[in-house]
Formats: sequence, C-alpha cells, structure tokens
Amino acid sequence: MSSAADLVALLSERGWTLGIAESLTGGAVSSAVVAVPGASVVLNGAVVSYATPVKHTLLGVDGDLLDEHGPVHPRVAEQMADGVRAAVAVDGRNADVGVATTGIAGPASPDGQPVGTVHIGIATPAGTRSVAFRFGGDREEIRRQSVDAAISTALRTLQE
Repeated sequence: MSSAADLVALLSERGWTLGIAESLTGGAVSSAVVAVPGASVVLNGAVVSYATPVKHTLLGVDGDLLDEHGPVHPRVAEQMADGVRAAVAVDGRNADVGVATTGIAGPASPDGQPVGTVHIGIATPAGTRSVAFRFGGDREEIRRQSVDAAISTALRTLQE
C-alpha cells in the first residue's frame, strides 16, 4: 500500500478529516491523496497558495512573518498547516489535520535560499510542527520528493 493509501486509511480509522495547503507542490499532494479510493471520506479540501499574499489572505499566515522571512520558512509551513484546517472547515468544524508544503523547487532561488529547501508543516489536535528538507535534483524531482515527504511526514506524525 502506498503512503497516501496508508494516510487515508489511518485518518479514516480515526474518523479524522484532512486539509492540504500547497505552494511548491501546486496541488500534487492533494492529487496523490485523491488518487486513493475512499479519500473523499477524509479529505475536506486543498488550497494551492502559490502566491505569497494568498498564504496571508486565505490561510492566515502572519504578514510580518512573510515580510521578514519570506514564504519559505518553518513557521510559514506551520501556519499554513494550521490555517488550512479552518479554510476547509465543513459545517463549522475545522479539519482535524492540516498538511502544508512550502519551498524552492528551482531552477533559481528568488530569495537566496538554496534550491531544494522545503518545509513541511503538520497540524494535528496534538499540536503543530514543521520538518525541514534539502532535496537535490531538478525542479520536477524536488517537487516529487516534496510530495512524498509531505505524505510520509504526515503519516509518521499521526503514528507517533
């Protein structure tokens, strides 16, 4: 079973819902989840917040944080994961889990951070955290590795 299938199964088992906020992955994480039969039971929705201002206006990421550090930062990933839970609320109930991706896929870096820098944010009822990665390869390889990392990090976090 794939990690996405494992994630859907675990969330379903717990009766939990999921919201996904994506930047560099551009919808690929939610696409991987949606590819799993039964995903509709757990996935409330996803937001592709590719433009930095959308991270603030739609997901509630602190504007001062974005101004000071830019969109590729651990706390940005955490706030995106928290924010998407509310953004995809159903009947006034936030999603139980939020997963977020932000990073630099290349080929160039707009803010001087190394290409391949990626932060995955995970928000659960137990708290919020982020995990930093540095991936190699071209743009598509970095994006693919980011999708895998988002799903596996979420799965590991929920299994702790």
